Order: sequence, then structure tokens, then C-alpha cells
Amino acid sequence: MEIRDPSAKDAEAAPQLVLRPLTNADAGEAAELIRTAFAAQNRPTNPASSALLETGPSIAAKIAAGGGFGVFEDGALIAAVLWSLKDDALHIARVSVAPRARGRGFARSLIAACETEARRRGAGGMTLKTRLELPENERLFERCSFARREVETHPGFETPTMAVMEKILR
Repeated sequence: MEIRDPSAKDAEAAPQLVLRPLTNADAGEAAELIRTAFAAQNRPTNPASSALLETGPSIAAKIAAGGGFGVFEDGALIAAVLWSLKDDALHIARVSVAPRARGRGFARSLIAACETEARRRGAGGMTLKTRLELPENERLFERCSFARREVETHPGFETPTMAVMEKILR
């Protein structure tokens, strides 16, 4: 699947953008992108995100256990998402966009690709978790038709730290 960058003014100068499934060969680059994207969040989270610890082998294992999608600009990975099947839902994780590529709609494109995958697999819905400390992320997912289902608390914390969000597909 190829996507077009609506911000590109000149078709000849437009970068080539491709959205495709991630493979094990992409795992190292995806881990680096995830670490970079999560380190560049608007504010630090407590506890720190486990995304900052991702490695090529950990991402390869997640791709093998489920899958993922990436947006490649002129061959370089600039946005990625991982997914896995849990019960009757496709669970989305590690939505990551390189800081230089933010604001161009790539997160929404990745979520749309996950929805297509969920429907192809007959899943009844999609789920994800987002930090309460990052309300802008929850708003992004709300614009993609997710709704908060509940909140969870990280181990060792007394107050909720995460929103569990859901999008019903059937």
C-alpha cells in the first residue's frame, strides 16, 4: 500500500511513502524508531515507558507473535505500530512516529491499517493502552473512534496511570 504525503507541494520532489507490514528484517530499525519516538514525548512519564528498552530481538519477537506496520519514506522507517491478537480484539501497541515526521497523519494511517487487519481477521474490536500523563495521545485515539473503557494502575503505584481504550468493530 502506498500513501501520499498531502504536505508535498511538488509531485516530482515528493518523497516516496510506503505503508507495509513490518518484517523481522525491520526489527532493529523499528526498535530504534520506537525508542527515539518515546524519548521525544511531550513530557516524561512515571514510570518511564518500557518502550525505551526495546531492542531488535524484542521487536522481532513481537512481530512474530502478532505483526506490525511501518511507514517508510524513501526507504527509511519513519512511523510504526505493533499489534497482537488478544481474545476477540486486535491490540495496538508502540504507535511511534519519528519526531521529524510528526503532524503528517502517519499515526492515523497506521491505526487505519490495523483496523483493516482486525477486520480481515474477523476481530470484534481493537484495544490499546495510553498514559494518562499524555492526554494528547488519548485525544488522538478518540479521533480514531476509540473510547476509554477503563483505567489501570502500574504495579507499585496507588493511582491510575493508563487508559485502556477500545474501538468496537461489529
